[in-house]
Amino acid sequence: MHITLIAGARPNFMKIASVIEAIHEAQATGQSVDYRLVHTGQHFDEQMSASFFAELHIPEPHINLECGGGTQAQQTANIMVRFEADLHQHPTDLVLVVGDVTSTMACAIVAKKLGIKVAHVEAGIRSGDRLMPEEINRLVTDSITDFFFTTTQAASDELKRSGMFPGHIFWVGNTMIDTLIRNQSRLVAPACYAQQNLAPQQYIVLTLHRPSNVDDVNQLASILQTIDQHTNGLPVLFPVHPRTQKIIENINLTFKHIHFTAPLRYLEFNYLVANSKAVITDSGGITEETTFLGIPCMTMRNSTERPETCTLGTNELLGTDARALKPALLKLFAGNWKKGSIPPLWDGQTGNRIIHHLLKELLTPINVIS
Repeated sequence: MHITLIAGARPNFMKIASVIEAIHEAQATGQSVDYRLVHTGQHFDEQMSASFFAELHIPEPHINLECGGGTQAQQTANIMVRFEADLHQHPTDLVLVVGDVTSTMACAIVAKKLGIKVAHVEAGIRSGDRLMPEEINRLVTDSITDFFFTTTQAASDELKRSGMFPGHIFWVGNTMIDTLIRNQSRLVAPACYAQQNLAPQQYIVLTLHRPSNVDDVNQLASILQTIDQHTNGLPVLFPVHPRTQKIIENINLTFKHIHFTAPLRYLEFNYLVANSKAVITDSGGITEETTFLGIPCMTMRNSTERPETCTLGTNELLGTDARALKPALLKLFAGNWKKGSIPPLWDGQTGNRIIHHLLKELLTPINVIS
């Protein structure tokens, strides 16, 4: 069995790492499985260097399609054209996509039009917000997927309600958590930890990147001001994406407790998170990591495709109104934040489960009754 693995951005590689590891383990036991790793180049990231792959023990991609930039439509078209050409040159039995970026949807469409089976890791998650490009990517991808790998029972149930074949829906857990577990002992303090004289549980981590929070300079200023005024004197570490940095430069304010840093490597960033008092974010993946690590998390979004981080984990959905931050921070410092628990199957074995199911589904001979 040959699998083509698709990744378009840094988080995709983190989600796919344990699948690659599971393939290597299957090969070591004599299983007939191989893979080709395709990087679509959807997101240009200065940190996507050879050191990134070495840091997380991820093999470098076999090819980079270099499809960064352009509008949503232009990028989708570029990925489809270049991936189609790559598939013609490198035939495969299965295309495996992860997450919900444009590459996920585009490569799934190309594969299906060529008659190739598609597997979707993180299938079935929904925010209910069709204004989010990611939600459209999820809906389209799942509508043509052959094998669905879900992070929670709720995601599996969503797929069944949508009419997907139950026999091809597999609740396997979370590959992002696989990667965190595998690297937990290797987390390392970034330079800013010593520079700011930080101590465990004595600082807050902040990340913001969604347009609803950062594109409007007044909205971003309001969020930052509110946080700065209600941290009980604790420093706030804010690794800033270059795109957000340009907007911050237009804010004519100074902040006493917020410290802006350059983007951090995976092992550095998760060290900050694991040792923090709390995290304020608008990311989906970070809410999963804080839930696993037991770190209080405040999410500046109106909806989430990861409700288990709220119902089971340490996350609370605040919306995008900065005024919601003050009562949440008061609750945190009063010691009343919920403890949370780790969702079932978030145990580091998700990649192995995925490969086990694929080997069973694709390599088991079909019995023909004569």
